[in-house]
Amino acid sequence: MNLNINAEDISQIAIGAFALAVPISFSEESWILGETLPTFNIVLVFVLSIAFLGIYAYHAVFQANISQRYHIFLLRLFIAYTIAALVVGLVLFALDKFPLFEDPATAIKRVILIAMPASMGAIVVDGLDKE
Repeated sequence: MNLNINAEDISQIAIGAFALAVPISFSEESWILGETLPTFNIVLVFVLSIAFLGIYAYHAVFQANISQRYHIFLLRLFIAYTIAALVVGLVLFALDKFPLFEDPATAIKRVILIAMPASMGAIVVDGLDKE
């Protein structure tokens, strides 16, 4: 496992996130959920996203060996989720479904909801070429 993140890793994360963000971002159900789901549920979705990202990365990307690489592990999770969230925000913006200035709570909720599957796609694609 390489200890740094390079342009190839970032592009793999972005492509993996994009692959799952696009079909879900086109769904009216995700737009409505972003408007109606209570904050507690949004926080729960976020926690589940990070937990499953961590579980997958721990076993598949880091081969259950993070004792000497704990900070790298956390950085990898942070970078994967952040890039996935940025990709989701960009896709929603392109669809005019990202009301960041008109209704920032709805915009953030939509990003968190769609970033759940997008971040999993990101970490899976990122982990495909790891030894």
